[in-house]
Amino acid sequence: MEWEFNAEQVVKGNVAYGLEHFRRDLNEEVRLNMALADELQHARAFNLIYDMCYALATDRKLDQFLSTYAYDPPTCQFLREIEPQIKGNVEMLGAILQRMIMDGVEAGMSVDCAVGEAAKKHQAAAAPTVRS
Repeated sequence: MEWEFNAEQVVKGNVAYGLEHFRRDLNEEVRLNMALADELQHARAFNLIYDMCYALATDRKLDQFLSTYAYDPPTCQFLREIEPQIKGNVEMLGAILQRMIMDGVEAGMSVDCAVGEAAKKHQAAAAPTVRS
């Protein structure tokens, strides 16, 4: 995805771009790149790509993430192929998560509490997506 701002601006709070915006934009990007896919294929691809972005943005290693899909070599190959193309998405999602934590700290929470609150907000935002 491309933005008219950068991750640093998001971290600093100079741009109001949050998790909902990111998920909406990623969803649209997946839809455009999979124009012939049905809704279920699209939802699965979106969930897979988003989960990979989240894992990498939270410092998991690619091989660690792929181990979940070891039973499915085509999925692993697909994820390895797109990994270089989603580096910008990973960076932006990481910036959004950092901003969420910083918002909590600035509101008076401890860092641990702010991390937990950001995790809850992330879980709530990611939960509505249908998984199959």
